[in-house]
Amino acid sequence: MSYKCAVCGKGSRSGNTVSHSNKTSKRLFRPNLQSLNILLNGIKTRKYVCTACIKSNKVKKAI
Repeated sequence: MSYKCAVCGKGSRSGNTVSHSNKTSKRLFRPNLQSLNILLNGIKTRKYVCTACIKSNKVKKAI
């Protein structure tokens, strides 16, 4: 499973960890994904959705 939001497609981004001495090493910035029961095309499914999509009501929660 790829680490992506099912609604907007937001995924991991790469960047650097910067220490106090300004030394850098690679790291991943990951989105805050939550597992939710949502309605996709009228079908109840369990998908990973980012919290930005949940807050902006882009997702219809299935009960």
